[in-house]
Amino acid sequence: MPAFDLENFAHRLISETLFYDGEYGLVGSLSLIDVEANKEMYIASFMPDDGTLLIEEATEWESEIDIEDDADVAYRLAVESTEYGSYDIPEVASGAMLALAKEHDLLPSFTVLFEDEEL
Repeated sequence: MPAFDLENFAHRLISETLFYDGEYGLVGSLSLIDVEANKEMYIASFMPDDGTLLIEEATEWESEIDIEDDADVAYRLAVESTEYGSYDIPEVASGAMLALAKEHDLLPSFTVLFEDEEL
């Protein structure tokens, strides 16, 4: 049995989070968070309209964190972004997200969205 490969594990896990379930209209979204700045920096998700995986770079954020219950996130969400890259293959998008996380020392945050919500 080969030795455990952490990078391969991370790639597969990221790829699995970028899912789309057409039956229920669910979309997996992965954000990369700058813990020191307490804000979302990159967001990756599947785009049901064209079947691609989109990575966006945040350019503007909420002015403050509004935590009303346990379901609210404890970092500032992006309110504006620009396209960083568009990918046809989950493993390629996964590699890009992992590279960004390493380069900028970012941590992941996973969210499930409903297709009818703004993506």
